[in-house]
Amino acid sequence: MTSPAGARPAKRSTMAPQLKEAIRQLITQDEMGPGDQLPTEPELSEHFGVSRNKIREALKLLEQDGLVTAIQGRGRFVSALGSVPIERPVNIYESITALLQGLGYKVTNVVLSVEEGTADARVARELQLNEGDPVIRLVRLRLGDDQPMVFSINIVRRDALPGPLKFRNWGASVTKSLEGHGHYIAFSIARLSAANLPAEYSKTYDLARYDPWLLVEETCVTREGKRLLYAIDYHRSSEIAFNVVRRR
Repeated sequence: MTSPAGARPAKRSTMAPQLKEAIRQLITQDEMGPGDQLPTEPELSEHFGVSRNKIREALKLLEQDGLVTAIQGRGRFVSALGSVPIERPVNIYESITALLQGLGYKVTNVVLSVEEGTADARVARELQLNEGDPVIRLVRLRLGDDQPMVFSINIVRRDALPGPLKFRNWGASVTKSLEGHGHYIAFSIARLSAANLPAEYSKTYDLARYDPWLLVEETCVTREGKRLLYAIDYHRSSEIAFNVVRRR
């Protein structure tokens, strides 16, 4: 069995969705087709370095999604739906850098501004803070092959990334920076819509010609259920899209 990139041992039940996606990646990487039998629970447990209970939770999620079929006394098998690889699935959390690299772009992160501020009503609601609580506001432009691809506004709880702002590399992944402080994003709550870039940014950075953008607003939640990051990402709609499977 090949190891899915970024697989990490699950520590809590909140890791079941991540483990589910890791098993699905395993199905894709091993080119398993409809009717192929999955490795057993003990084999998957050893492969991912987690308990059988965690594996069982993830497999139940796969069954609920119709991706895996369980046959009493025989094991679990890949369904027709589970064998179909979906490019850029909308239900998978990934960093902007990983997304653009997956599309074949050479990625450059341009830091436009980073500053300390306070949470307004919207941010306070998304990050479960009080209005006026300290946050970090990071604005970046992501380039793919030197062309604008994603305009990002990241708002992070100040206590999640302690220390002076000037001593941190803001061109790096915010998700990785959070992991460096023991905060692991388990999932995000996302909303997708079409939108023009706010005038204050489109005029300043000459980006109006790329309107409309695919706006993805997502609140990122840790394994412990703590909301740490509110991301407002404008994706260049002519170049980036997400896919979803629709079932009857």
